Amino acid sequence: MTFSEKIWTRTATLLDAIHNHPFNTALRDGTLDRDRFAFYLVQDGRYLVAYSKVLATASARATDPADAAFFAQSAHTALVVERGLHAGYLEEFGLTAGRTEGIATSPTCLAYSSYLQATALAAPLPVLAAAVLPCFWVYQDVGTALLERTAGAPGHPYRTWIATYSDPSFAASVEQAKALVDRLAELADSATLQAMEEAFCRATEYEWLFWDSAWRLETWPTARWLA
Repeated sequence: MTFSEKIWTRTATLLDAIHNHPFNTALRDGTLDRDRFAFYLVQDGRYLVAYSKVLATASARATDPADAAFFAQSAHTALVVERGLHAGYLEEFGLTAGRTEGIATSPTCLAYSSYLQATALAAPLPVLAAAVLPCFWVYQDVGTALLERTAGAPGHPYRTWIATYSDPSFAASVEQAKALVDRLAELADSATLQAMEEAFCRATEYEWLFWDSAWRLETWPTARWLA
């Protein structure tokens, strides 16, 4: 069993919870209300800015030129392609950049972004590679499942989002990320392997929390004391 197979098996129950979360079931059914989806888009757009910087750091730290190129290209995709998808939906919803500036970054968005940025600066490259893998793999897994379940609904309101994360080119990048992590795991000592596994699990937990925060329209509970 490869390292990626092992960690995917360990997180199987959590992955089921992601698929069955009310946000994703409503997204699948096309019944997700615009307020929740818009909240998700704003937060995810901010997360992607941080994520792209984390991937750029991984590129700078990689010693293998192919790995450096993969991380650099992935950073570009996160910053340009995925955020471009978000911008299209936000424009459709009438939410320009000026109208979203006053929306606070959610606690979960800040926590997930900060966790990855701290990992990028302080952890060994194999641990960083494992920490960024869930954002690739979980999204592709969710997108593919949603595509299969909505194939008979050509007018689905979130078809473009679903198509982005179920696209074969995105699946290919996920396979590259998994292969990269597996290769680093083969060379890692036991302590690094344990740290890699924990980093993957923690980032997957943050993936669930991110969906959940969008469903709850999460705010800072202390904001009322800072008005």
